[in-house]
Parts: sequence; C-alpha cells; structure tokens
Amino acid sequence: MSRSGLLTGVIGAYQKQRKEKRLAYFRQLRKKHNRNIANPVEEIRRYGSDILESEKFIASGRNIQHGNMSVRKHCYQVAKYSLLIADRFGIHVNRREMVRGALLHDYFLYDWHGPNHALHGFYHPGVALRKAGRDFRLTERERDIIRKHMWPMTVIPPVCREAWVVTTADKYCSFMETMGIHRGSSVKDKDTVLEKCHRRVSDWMRGQGAEK
Repeated sequence: MSRSGLLTGVIGAYQKQRKEKRLAYFRQLRKKHNRNIANPVEEIRRYGSDILESEKFIASGRNIQHGNMSVRKHCYQVAKYSLLIADRFGIHVNRREMVRGALLHDYFLYDWHGPNHALHGFYHPGVALRKAGRDFRLTERERDIIRKHMWPMTVIPPVCREAWVVTTADKYCSFMETMGIHRGSSVKDKDTVLEKCHRRVSDWMRGQGAEK
C-alpha cells in the first residue's frame, strides 16, 4: 500500500471511530439527563429548513471554506456542533436562533480564496450579516452570532450565549476541516494540511535517499 493510501485509510478509520463515539455519547447524554434530547440533524431541519432550501445557501456549496469542505457544509457542521456543545455543557440557549445564526454565519456568498480577499477574515462577518439581513428576517441574537463569530478578530466580543457557543463551534470545525479530519465532498479538489505535510515529508525522504 502506498503512503497516500495508508494516510487515507488512517483518516477514514479515525472518522469512523469519532462517529461511533459521538453516537455513544449521544445515547449516554439522553440517559444521564433522563429527557428527550432531539437529534441535531432533526433540529437543524426543523429550525432552518427555509435557509437550507434557499437557492443562495445551496449555491454556497460550490465554494470552498477550509480544506475541501464547502461553505454550505461547513455552516451545517457549525450548527450541528453548536447544539452538541450546548447539550454537553448544559448551556441554556435559544436553540432556534442559535441554529439559524450558525447556518447564516458565513453567508458572504463569494469565493474568498484569492488575492482580492486577503482581509476576508476581518470583513466577511459584516458582509454575511448584510446579505443574511437582506434575504432573511433576523433577530438580535442571530445578528450577534453572525457579526461576532470571528471574535477576537472582530474585536468586540459576543453578548449572548448563543454567539459564544457558535464561535466556539466555528473554531473547532475550522480546525478539523483545515487539518483534513473533517472531510467534505467539494467540487474543488484541494489538498488538506495533512496531505500537504505528507507530500512534503515524502519528497524530503526521497531527496535523502537520492543523496545516499
């Protein structure tokens, strides 16, 4: 088996293991609190169906966010992990507003990979807020989530629990996607950080062998 095939197998096994652990944790959480904790997928569909089915949100699946994850799937993942974080730590939140804010937090609707968007990390929350406000009716919590999700880059910190949870979930998902641990099925074929590192190490090892 080639090194790239081995790396792909390791990542696949890790993802499968994490999925099994999440399902086991979800069952334990229900048992511990002795209450019906909704499936995050069901909650996202219930609270954000109009966003998920909107033409522009669907079109965001054509743009890369991190690694090979599309913007659309990234926003979905952030909504899912926001619910899981709130449940894990017993944080009382408005779940509907948190889900909708998470789905719209990166509603900037452009491909940010390029020289024209060098400061994307600083200004895209404002662009996303303006476009989301144009296409959807936003509450103050949802506005705070979208506007502050890049804190501390946005300088002013979030003022509601929902925004704190979403910014935490966003940073977790961004890290996992960039490292290639969370994988997407984007239309663009973009190497993950792990794949780039693996290729560079392989090139270095071949260079060392050639020198001998």
